[in-house]
Amino acid sequence: MHETLILVVGLAAVLTTASLVAGILSWRAPKPLSSTLVNLNQRINAWWVMVVAITVAFFFGRSGMTILFALISFAALREFVTLTHSRRSDHWVLLGMFGLIIPFQYWLVWTAWYGLFTIFIPVYCFLLMPAITALHGDTERFLERVSAQQWAVMISVYCVSHVPALLTLDVPGFEGRNLLLVAFLIITVQGSDVLQYIFGKLFGRHLMSPKVSPSKTWEGLVGGLVTSSLLGALLSFLTPFSPVQAAAVAFIACLMGFLGGLVASAIKRDQGVKDWGHLIDGHGGMMDRADSLVFAAPVFFHTVRYFWT
Repeated sequence: MHETLILVVGLAAVLTTASLVAGILSWRAPKPLSSTLVNLNQRINAWWVMVVAITVAFFFGRSGMTILFALISFAALREFVTLTHSRRSDHWVLLGMFGLIIPFQYWLVWTAWYGLFTIFIPVYCFLLMPAITALHGDTERFLERVSAQQWAVMISVYCVSHVPALLTLDVPGFEGRNLLLVAFLIITVQGSDVLQYIFGKLFGRHLMSPKVSPSKTWEGLVGGLVTSSLLGALLSFLTPFSPVQAAAVAFIACLMGFLGGLVASAIKRDQGVKDWGHLIDGHGGMMDRADSLVFAAPVFFHTVRYFWT
């Protein structure tokens, strides 16, 4: 509880400072406000909402976090399905994705059934989903449709569900504090996103993949990874790791978070859209905020499981 209160107070202080700075900049700027300032205010307001939601879930423990991330998976999956091609013959599969796969996967998280949790989607769902589609006899763009459905479930449900699954780990000497691992993961990975953006704007000269994400630069990536690793070392008190270990784990998680964001950007470009949706004002859709977690969460989860349990 002590560490959680420190986190809540610290996040509130950071967001309050950001709100004050944005308010002063908006007050002194000529009207109408520039698109940059409007977007800045929208993003800060959205962060307030997200931090409050996560904080409330924190105080409800495993049940609160499981329900929160199940809702995140539902919203992200809806955005993914909306962007991809489907036909009438896919309706039973789509219904199963929302009505069966999400509830069952998060029930496995709730019950800490690790063995089935890790294989339910990548084995059973991946085999049954195309089989159900094939039974309808509709072969038009079959591989494209099936692949999109499988990939949607993989990143929107399977990968995201590894965040609350951290609460099921039995880390020696760290009993009852697993919520802090969730906080460490979210703060370092989301912080890395912000830091990469800042370093890219200040020092970015060399574009990494302009056709996929025109705003990502090598300078932004390096600066964001270095500073988020330092952030991880500073937050080592939230983990069973030493400062050096926390920095290394944060580096790996943030690197995977960057790759997850890059893959999400490639999917959006393929579908011809800028954002996954419009659920979060100033941030786009749910997947626009969760894209860095989809690669980071499973890697972080299994790093903790196999090296610290």
